[in-house]
Amino acid sequence: MTDATTQTLLSRALRLSPLDDVAVMIEPAAPGDTVLGVVARDAIAFGHKMALHDLRQGQVVRKYGQPIGVATRPILAGEHVHSHNLAVGEGRHAGGSVAAGALPRSVAAPVQASFQGYLRGDGQVGTRNCIAVMGSVNCAATVVRRIARRFEDNLPAGVDAVVPLTHASGCGMAKSGEGIDTLERTLVGYARNPNFAGAVIIGLGCEVAQIAEMLERHGLTPGPLLKTFTIQDAGGTAAAIEQGIALVHGLIEEVSTARRTTRPARDLVLGLQCGGSDGWSGVTANPALGAATDLLVAAGGTAFLSETPEIYGAEHLLLARAADPAVAAALEERIAWWEAHASRHGISLDNNPSPGNKAGGLTTIFEKSLGAVAKAGSAALSEVLLYGQPRSRNGLIFMDSPGYDPCSATGQIASGANLLAFTTGRGSVFGAQCVPCLKLASNAALAARMGEDIDIDCSPILAGMSVEELGAQIFSALLEVASGRPTKSETQGVGDYEFVPWQLGAWV
Repeated sequence: MTDATTQTLLSRALRLSPLDDVAVMIEPAAPGDTVLGVVARDAIAFGHKMALHDLRQGQVVRKYGQPIGVATRPILAGEHVHSHNLAVGEGRHAGGSVAAGALPRSVAAPVQASFQGYLRGDGQVGTRNCIAVMGSVNCAATVVRRIARRFEDNLPAGVDAVVPLTHASGCGMAKSGEGIDTLERTLVGYARNPNFAGAVIIGLGCEVAQIAEMLERHGLTPGPLLKTFTIQDAGGTAAAIEQGIALVHGLIEEVSTARRTTRPARDLVLGLQCGGSDGWSGVTANPALGAATDLLVAAGGTAFLSETPEIYGAEHLLLARAADPAVAAALEERIAWWEAHASRHGISLDNNPSPGNKAGGLTTIFEKSLGAVAKAGSAALSEVLLYGQPRSRNGLIFMDSPGYDPCSATGQIASGANLLAFTTGRGSVFGAQCVPCLKLASNAALAARMGEDIDIDCSPILAGMSVEELGAQIFSALLEVASGRPTKSETQGVGDYEFVPWQLGAWV
């Protein structure tokens, strides 16, 4: 941290950039309190913003040195700056510019960056050793769950879980188009994910999402580690459950002998998530995770940034880091798709900040996006993917998804993520069997209140710890988790209902 930043920590608020028009409250302020030399006019809560000087109506307001919106009325120095006087205005990022810090910078590769993982036959490496039981259609959901339930308390050593993967679609949809394409990429992506050593895919038999056609289109063939059948061919519910149980027993014999070996960090594929964000997420947890992301990419690994509506207004920072014009054009195309999608449904992308986000101090989608992008560190953007699409290279990659955490994480896992890191300021209880999820709290109060869910408290940054130091700690923790150390969500058994494929297209 800079000397200037350290000095501001002695007061009750933090000015994140010399260009900023607002400060973020480290402690609540009461009317009449002096904060950074400005007298507070309002009661301003922890994580919320105070105007540092007078702002005229229509003036661009900056935080992180970047625009977060425009004043909707005159704002006096010391006033609370929030939804009552700040909005996105016009334009994607209200006149934002690319700061020097947004450009790619080199980070030294960490020494001995390795973990203990499961090398699969296709060259991918798993961080867990699980078996997936998934339905191609919602009609198979009960059969899927009853098969998996049989193995909840009698798993042999060497198999982490038999994971039921059910969803709400697979029929009543067009046979072609982005809806079925997205579902197929998701299902096939889970079957290919290296954390699943084997998989059983179950259909009803008459659904739109036909298993044989799906596998053929995506280059998968049933074999010793991939089994398929339909309930109609099996002879009904009870017969299908028994057939599925027998197939899982066979897979257990195949995969229970797998052993961890030392693997380089380049075999890690990290999904970056944030949810229940607050005013400190973009100051502590997200930048710290960004520093860990830089270390992973420097070691040759991969990180997925997602949630396209939550980079809206900050995408110029990613475009400046695009590895080539084609990558930049692909990201612009996804932004344009979301603008058209929102317009088609009569909504604004600024609707994204949730009530909890706003209660935690975030006001506009621009402010939320600027903090969310910090998870991606400073590496060059090497590729842009559709939801659940497999990557063709390592490095920092953007995968298109909605801003809904379980749906976004589902897409990242389908794209090959074998590890997740999830920052939160308000509190999240997300988990994903069988992909471990490391939870990072933006503030100490949350880390204490939800200690059984939070793995790392990132609030020491507010006490002077550098972002880089905490990022190194997170990177080390990620390697330990990838090697088998359970996360808090795994300890609590969270994650068997969080499979949420993105549903696109019309249903008929």
